Amino acid sequence: MHSAQSAPHFSAASRQAALVVRDLRVSYDPTGARGPVVDGLSFALPAGRIGCLLGASGCGKSTALRAIAGFVRPQGGEVLLEGRCLVGPGRWTEPEDRGVGIVFQDYALFPHLTVAENVGFGLRGPAGRGAARRDRIAAMLDLVGLAAVAQRHPHELSGGQQQRVALARALAPAPRLLLLDEPFSNLDPDLRERLAVELRDILLAAGTTALLVTHDQYEAFAMADQIGVMQAGSIAQWDTPYRLYHRPNSRAVADFVGMGSFLPGRLHQRDGQAEVRFELGVLPIRHRGDQALAGASASLSGDISILLRPDDVIHDDASPLQAEVVRKAFRGAQFLYTLRLPSGASLLALVPSHHNHALGERIGIRFDADHVVTFPADDPSPPG
Repeated sequence: MHSAQSAPHFSAASRQAALVVRDLRVSYDPTGARGPVVDGLSFALPAGRIGCLLGASGCGKSTALRAIAGFVRPQGGEVLLEGRCLVGPGRWTEPEDRGVGIVFQDYALFPHLTVAENVGFGLRGPAGRGAARRDRIAAMLDLVGLAAVAQRHPHELSGGQQQRVALARALAPAPRLLLLDEPFSNLDPDLRERLAVELRDILLAAGTTALLVTHDQYEAFAMADQIGVMQAGSIAQWDTPYRLYHRPNSRAVADFVGMGSFLPGRLHQRDGQAEVRFELGVLPIRHRGDQALAGASASLSGDISILLRPDDVIHDDASPLQAEVVRKAFRGAQFLYTLRLPSGASLLALVPSHHNHALGERIGIRFDADHVVTFPADDPSPPG
C-alpha cells in the first residue's frame, strides 16, 4: 500500500522521461559489513527509447534490473514509471502491478504450449478472451515474424526464434516498460549482433520503452539509444553509444567501452592555438570541447594522456613514422594490428585486410582523428 507521502521531486527533464531511477541502493547484507551491490544508481530513459545498463560481471546491473522489476526490494532510492512512483520512501508496488514485462536469459517458455499459446499466456481481462485474444496473438506473431510457426512448440524452434517468442509474449500485454536480462547470452556469437538489430527494430515498431542489461558492448551498441556504463554499483557515464565511444568522461569508461591505447603527450599553446605534442606528431585542438577537456586534464607541466582508438590510426606507406607489427587478428575486411612504436609503446590499428603484413614488419602510420580525447597523465586504469 502506498503511503500518504508526497511524490518525490524530480527535474523537468526527469519528469519527461518514461523511466526515472534516482539514487537506487540495494544491499544483500543486512549487517552492512559488505558494501551495497547497487549504490546511488540514477538515470532517466525517455519514452519509446531503448536503454542499456552495460558492465562487467558483478557491477550490479542485473540486481538493478531486478529492483526495477520488483523482484528485489531496495534499501533506498526511487523508481518512477510514466510519472508513477513504484518505489520510494514508504512506497512499494508489487511486481504484477507495475506494468513491466521481462524477457529472461533462458526465455522461460512453456514447453507444453504452442508458440501462439506461449504468446497469449500473459493476456488478462477482455484482451485475454475470444477474438481480442486471437487478434493480439496474431499481431504479436506478425511483429516478430513468427506467424508461420504459431502451432509449433518451443523445442521445434531455433534459439533466435525462441528469443522472439519470449519477446512477443512479453510485449503482448502492452507493458509500459520492457526489461531484458542478458537477452543474447544463450545464442551463438555470430547471431548476437544480427538479432540485436532485429530486436531493436521490433521494439521501435512497437513503440516500447525498454531497458536491457548486458556485459557485451557490441550488443549494447547495436540495440540501445542510451547506455549507462556501470562500475561498482553506480553509473560512471549515461550517454549515447557514439558519445561513450568518442567522448568517454573518464579513463575507466574509455578502457571498458571500445578498444584503445593511451599515449603520453604534452599540451602546448602556440599563437593562441592549443595543440598536443606526442609521439605521433603535433595535433591541433580545434574543437572548443576538446580544448576544455585537454585543459582540465593537463597537469601543471602540461602532461596528459591521449586516447587513440584503432580507427584513429591510419596505415600510410608514405608516412615517415614507422611501427612494428607485433600481433595481428584477421577480421575479414580488416586486420586488427597491435603495433610497437619506437618508444616501445603499443597501439592498435584497423587496417584493410589486403594489407597483409608479416609479424616483425615495420609499416608507416599516421594519426587521423576528428577530435582529441585526453585524460590526466596520472589517471590510473581501473583494475580488471
